[in-house]
Amino acid sequence: MTSIEQYLVDTYRASRQGAPMPPPPGRDDLAVARAVRSGAQARAVLDGRSARHPWRAALRRRLTRPRPC
Repeated sequence: MTSIEQYLVDTYRASRQGAPMPPPPGRDDLAVARAVRSGAQARAVLDGRSARHPWRAALRRRLTRPRPC
C-alpha cells in the first residue's frame, strides 16, 4: 500500500470516528530534514568540528579552481 492509499484509509477512518484528520504525507518532510541538519551541526560544534557541510567546501574548491587540461 502506498502512502497516499494509507492516507486515504486513515482519512476515511478519522471521518467515521470523528477524530482529527491525519496530516497529508510529505507535509513535514522539510521540517524534519532541517531538524536533522540542525542536530548534526550541533553535534559537530560540541565535538569541536566545523558546523559547515564538508561537501560545500569541496564544491566551492571545485568551482573556484581551474581544471587542469
